Amino acid sequence: MTEPSRKRDILITGFPSFVARKLVETILNDEPDATIRLLVRPDALDEADRQLQKLDASRQRIHLLSGDVVALDLGLSGREYLELIANVTDIYHIASIWFLGVERSEAFEVNVRGARNILDTAYEMQHLERLNHLSTAFVSGDRAGVIMEEELDEGQGFRNAYEESKFRAEQAMRQAMEHLPISIFRPSIIVGDSRTGEIDRMAGPYYLINALVNMPSIVPIPMPGRGDKPLNLVPVDFVCRAMHRISCRDDAAGRTFHLCDPNPLSARRVFQLVADRAGRSAPVSMLPYRLTSLLMKFPYLERFTRNPRQFMDDFNHLTIYNSINTLDALEGQDLCPPLPTYLDALIAYVRAADLDLEMPLGVEIMG
Repeated sequence: MTEPSRKRDILITGFPSFVARKLVETILNDEPDATIRLLVRPDALDEADRQLQKLDASRQRIHLLSGDVVALDLGLSGREYLELIANVTDIYHIASIWFLGVERSEAFEVNVRGARNILDTAYEMQHLERLNHLSTAFVSGDRAGVIMEEELDEGQGFRNAYEESKFRAEQAMRQAMEHLPISIFRPSIIVGDSRTGEIDRMAGPYYLINALVNMPSIVPIPMPGRGDKPLNLVPVDFVCRAMHRISCRDDAAGRTFHLCDPNPLSARRVFQLVADRAGRSAPVSMLPYRLTSLLMKFPYLERFTRNPRQFMDDFNHLTIYNSINTLDALEGQDLCPPLPTYLDALIAYVRAADLDLEMPLGVEIMG
């Protein structure tokens, strides 16, 4: 990648969440001189310290700040806040809550208020060169068809509080673009690392990947609906590499980037591939959505699927995310790998990791 022309002083919110950890790893590898400040909620400080030990990074480069994006002055002391606004050159705002069943008030508190607090801080920064905001492709809500990167408010409805809150947060970022150098990044469904398969939770497509990999072969897996629409999956390492690479470009300010697979497979094809490589029969196809939902409530089957209603909706929703801005900015490097090239790594990790299915899956409060 093109090296930044300056020594950056970087603030990252949301550590030690999975995406924030992977972003820190990317920056440590690519920017040996950068200073990194991690805003960590007080109840996550011990875990943050453990994760940094795993990264084996020089602690002279990394500063843990106990704070919260929803608090005044990010929950920092007066001295810490003044040091932050005097030195930081770049922000990566990763912190959010993305549990699809979250209460609307909680989603808006973290996702919308948190984004506005970051903007308030950015306005005070003396040397800010870029504010990078991690949004989601699902700000498109219930829209169908081709979604362009520059589009946001197109009169869409929202299927859950997460989508709506991320939409409102992005609205705030868009309005501030007139005064601040902001880049917005919208990943689609994030899956594990394309090299190692690492993931930290069962969510989204992992409900069915886990079912195909770990359930007895005599148990049929229902495919929700026809499954003939694109299922846009992106590995976390691509998301972090692309966001980092694009964020270092001077011409990325004031623009939005879809971090998506430009050639996604259909949902049915994805799970046919999973079944083939896991050595079991493919899912039962073309079950009506309502029947699939009922089947997934049976006690044994529910243990593996947890009835991911929102994810099943995506199987039958025709949405195509245009990513021309992203492809232009990446200039042929660090592109999203095709799913078949890293699917074996995802499956192997699911088999070996024994991720806890009893956890409240899909929950992450970052920052």
